[in-house]
Amino acid sequence: MAGGGGAQQKTEAPTPRRLQEARKKGQVPKSRDFSAAVVLMAAVLLGYLLEKPAMEGWERQLSRYFASCLSFDLAPEHLPRIIYEVGRGALWMFTPFFLVLMGAGLAVHLAQSGFIFAPEVVRPNLERLNPVSGLSRMFSLRTLVELGKGMIKVLVVAGVSYLVVKAHLDELLLVFHRSPRAAFGTVAGVMLAVAAAAGGTYLLLAVIDLFYQRWEYIRGLRMTKQEVKDEFKQTEGDPVVKGWQRRRQRQILLNRIRQEVPRATVVITNPTHLAVALRYEEKEMSAPLVVAKGAGDLARRIRELAAQHNVPVIENPPVARALYQVDIGREIPAELYQAVAQILALVYRLKKRTV
Repeated sequence: MAGGGGAQQKTEAPTPRRLQEARKKGQVPKSRDFSAAVVLMAAVLLGYLLEKPAMEGWERQLSRYFASCLSFDLAPEHLPRIIYEVGRGALWMFTPFFLVLMGAGLAVHLAQSGFIFAPEVVRPNLERLNPVSGLSRMFSLRTLVELGKGMIKVLVVAGVSYLVVKAHLDELLLVFHRSPRAAFGTVAGVMLAVAAAAGGTYLLLAVIDLFYQRWEYIRGLRMTKQEVKDEFKQTEGDPVVKGWQRRRQRQILLNRIRQEVPRATVVITNPTHLAVALRYEEKEMSAPLVVAKGAGDLARRIRELAAQHNVPVIENPPVARALYQVDIGREIPAELYQAVAQILALVYRLKKRTV
């Protein structure tokens, strides 16, 4: 904390609750460049896979066009049919392509941020229409950083594309001496090579940007030590209050132990970790009653009180562990009747010997 009552520095990592609240507001770490780069590489891969079928399809379309272009009847009543035929052919060729790209875009979006339901994002906010705040966002440090990143990406991708085109320049200059099919194939191959190199470079830069966005996201959600303490109080309760409650509960247990152990019939131990006090009045009770129990220091206190008031203490770890699961003030379960009866019989024999 800065001296003189200054504000605390945000040095603490965001808590899960802070991250969840940000997600509800639509704030998630994501990179638009990464999504675009993945879609671009999917398009390049699809282009390589469909290069031959696409070329054959275009060749059929162009052959059909040039074979019948001079005999077209462009009367107004025939235009809808012509447009329909051309559109159907284009749709048949490009629909799978666009479906794959849409699927890739959706998949990379879900991979980055998952499904988000954030009503606050679409809720009207007049602050967004404020020109002053808009200008402050336009000339903010973040905007300048994004502008610089964008310029670097453009320069790097353009440089890689130039090098690839330069490497294939001789092939491009020879296309005028080749058949239309070979020329089209050469141009398409060079275009795919440029797209692959540019897309791969863009994807590499996008991966770096993705890590940067996640780092920036976590940095922006950092909390002060006081904010972490306040959130802990809200979610887990005030530590002071919880400490007082624990002390109060312990005091209540001690009071019950002081009251019930001297009147107990027997104390069964494990032998030092657990202690359970039972009381049984044959004429008044149908089964022995758990009147006090404790672990650790409470078990030690029960043993001490039992010794002070001549209450028999019997070591029987299995029975003690089973009885410790019974709530105070409840009768023992039926499955423990036989084991407890044997212990009570031993206690009664010991009492007769001492009398």
